[in-house]
Amino acid sequence: MDYLVQLAADPAAWVALITLVAMEVVLGIDNLIFISILTNKLPPQHRTKARRIGIGLALILRLALLGTVAIIVKLTAPVITVLGHDFSWRDMILIAGGLFLVWKATKEIHHSVDPHPNDDLFETTASIGFTAAIAQILMLDLVFSIDSIITAVGMTEHIPIMIIAVVVAVTCMLLAAEPLAHFIEANPTVVMLALGFLIMIGMTLIAEGFGAHVPKGYVYAAMAFSAAVEGLNMLARRRGARSAGKH
Repeated sequence: MDYLVQLAADPAAWVALITLVAMEVVLGIDNLIFISILTNKLPPQHRTKARRIGIGLALILRLALLGTVAIIVKLTAPVITVLGHDFSWRDMILIAGGLFLVWKATKEIHHSVDPHPNDDLFETTASIGFTAAIAQILMLDLVFSIDSIITAVGMTEHIPIMIIAVVVAVTCMLLAAEPLAHFIEANPTVVMLALGFLIMIGMTLIAEGFGAHVPKGYVYAAMAFSAAVEGLNMLARRRGARSAGKH
């Protein structure tokens, strides 16, 4: 208790908390986009439940990983060397998660642009089941959770601050999940934009897994710029539709 009182009285701890909350919320955007796109493939009566389960799993994984911070930190230690390059468990997890994101987004884009999709490598996305959706969400939750916790460990050494930041970030995800999913579903062009974001995020994870650091600021600036352009396009389309209606 004395430790928590001292921590609450420390201005540096509040600065770390605010910074970490902002960072966790931003990192949660990637996770939320994937959950929104995937759950929109489910029957309407299952979507809300799947989103809540997916986000709940994200919270459980993050809190569980916080309880094993000492082990998580060791994930950054090299375990194998391939062609003179050292790879840690974190690197391999990021590469696997990045490849999965690129594959998943590419599959979705394939079905969006192909008017006559065949039963090939890119199986029909409408056939996705509830269990399959939760399994895929869980896999990406794990990747994003490990990245999130390692980021948190690098910003502060206080576990209570990490816990508060994670809970706040996941709460924001839970509140934003339904509006974001409905917005994506109601705007087909936004779906394509979001899939493009997933490919970019996947490539970023792969690059970081191979040791090429990609500043997150550049990635999110590109996402914000693309979203702003798409917002202008949506306004232009609505204005055009209103003008056509008047005439």
